[in-house]
Amino acid sequence: MIRSLLGPERRRSRLAEQAPDGPVRELLATPQPTSGTDVTDLPLLAVDLETTGLDPRTDHILTVGFVPVDGLVIDLSGATQLLCRAEGDVGQSAVVHGITDDALAGGLPLADVVDRVAAALRGRVLLAHHAVIEREFLAAACERTHGVPLPMEAVDTMQLQARVLGSQSGADLPPGALRLGTARAHLGLPRYAAHQALTDALACAELYLAQVARLSGGQPMSLKALQR
Repeated sequence: MIRSLLGPERRRSRLAEQAPDGPVRELLATPQPTSGTDVTDLPLLAVDLETTGLDPRTDHILTVGFVPVDGLVIDLSGATQLLCRAEGDVGQSAVVHGITDDALAGGLPLADVVDRVAAALRGRVLLAHHAVIEREFLAAACERTHGVPLPMEAVDTMQLQARVLGSQSGADLPPGALRLGTARAHLGLPRYAAHQALTDALACAELYLAQVARLSGGQPMSLKALQR
């Protein structure tokens, strides 16, 4: 147990020593919430990315939306959307998210976007729907711009929704049952327009609160229980 708790933090500390001064280094040097932290005290950052595709090795971040969640309260004062200056053509992905090359020309450099996200993530757990996308793209972007990856704890609302539906992996559920909009509808949440980063981050945060209420039944629930 002690090794499992200290191992990731030791790695983050080593990476902090290699990172340049600034928000990424500060993020890596700051301990993350422990596995025993109760949901009522758990600081998270709901994050959504719009990208040119699904492969962080070849595709690029276009926009980042994020909103802090402090325990069971969404902090709208911290809601932010960042447009990332294009590293290449948007291509056919524009059909999905509606972001054009002209819009991206006025965006922030990727390094600045990474710094802004890192500053917001400091001391928090990443919250996302199908969190592997956000984790891998942010890690790849950080390594490209700052020379170090960005290991981070995460809570995945897609995995939580599988548990809400009585499934361990989701493999036995109907196609589309774990999509963000479908999951929200199942828990009585309103429909939002999809593929807009800040809106999707807020939608994820709201879904998380509804899932916690359903899964915990009002009883204590830890970060470890969320991630099991």
